[in-house]
Amino acid sequence: MSLTDGRRARGDASRRLVLAHAADLASMEGLDGLSIGRLATEADVSKSGIATLFGSKEQLQLATVAAAAERFTATVVEPARVQPRGIRRLAALLDRVVAYSEDRVFPGGCFFSASAADFHSKPGAVRDALADQLESWLGYLAASARFAVVQGELPGLEDPDQLAFELQGTFEWMNLMAVIREKESAVHYGRARTAYRGRLIAYGGDPEIAELLLVPGAALR
Repeated sequence: MSLTDGRRARGDASRRLVLAHAADLASMEGLDGLSIGRLATEADVSKSGIATLFGSKEQLQLATVAAAAERFTATVVEPARVQPRGIRRLAALLDRVVAYSEDRVFPGGCFFSASAADFHSKPGAVRDALADQLESWLGYLAASARFAVVQGELPGLEDPDQLAFELQGTFEWMNLMAVIREKESAVHYGRARTAYRGRLIAYGGDPEIAELLLVPGAALR
């Protein structure tokens, strides 16, 4: 390995370390409040090192959004892809998104829910990046539901986009209540799983597949 390659590898490793801390910190304290100084303390990296890696606070925030999206994809989307497109993958996605909040993949709950609340009234590149990620996830849910309709697995569903909206609304309330009422979080996660099961059955989904949502991890097997 050349000297240049070694420096690049160390720089990439430092960047990943800093962004992992940044995403965790932002989920608890807010993305808008993320500062180079606070992050330097948390990640045990010099301020000048972070400034060299990212250049500005906005670039740090944008990189943090991208890193959080990668973690979400690895935790929720990729595991669900073991199931074929259609109702089975949709059920697996719903199972994983509950676990994503429950397992505190981000210590403050859902990074995107927290960050969207932080930036909803602050136009700019960071808000746009957050909106893009949220819309991408909603679109993926809708696409999964659409495959189920085409395959005859949700015969009563006429509007997959509406279903995706309803499913995400359930997630947002579940995550919010589970975070602020942590001692009662199991109740909220259970209610979300019951709600997801009910929506699939209401649109004609196979009850045996829908029932898997009541048992964490069952929809992945």
